[in-house]
Amino acid sequence: MKAAIILAAIGLVLVQVAPAPAAEAGTVVVSQGALFRAAERGDPRAQTRLGFMYETGHGLPQDYMLAVAWYQRAAEQGYPRAEHLLGMMYQRAQGVTEDYVTAYKWLNLATAAARSRSDRDFYQRTRDSVGWKMTVAQITEAQWRSRHFQPRSER
Repeated sequence: MKAAIILAAIGLVLVQVAPAPAAEAGTVVVSQGALFRAAERGDPRAQTRLGFMYETGHGLPQDYMLAVAWYQRAAEQGYPRAEHLLGMMYQRAQGVTEDYVTAYKWLNLATAAARSRSDRDFYQRTRDSVGWKMTVAQITEAQWRSRHFQPRSER
């Protein structure tokens, strides 16, 4: 009797962790394919989304260098969320060498271009937390780089 209960319990566990049907898996691949196509066409939102997927390992294998590459493409177009996330990658030395001046530059640009007050406040707090780790000369350099940045559209 105990053996039958144990076997039934194992069967329930196996059913719950069984892989998704092929049709569901195909749907995910198709949506990722569409995301990659949009990103390659220069859509900064799609590029940022891919960067986030690579950074976190959700939907794609975690790869900080690829995350930085996608964030960089979107940030170069002036997309504030990508600028913020790229700045964080430089601050945490994920996929790049730690560089507070570059981190501050991107966070400063994100703060200036934020679309909502809550985003601006969040980006500003993040930028200022990096600033506490920097010398006055480093902050001045980062501000100079921000001031001379010109976004370029890929489209």
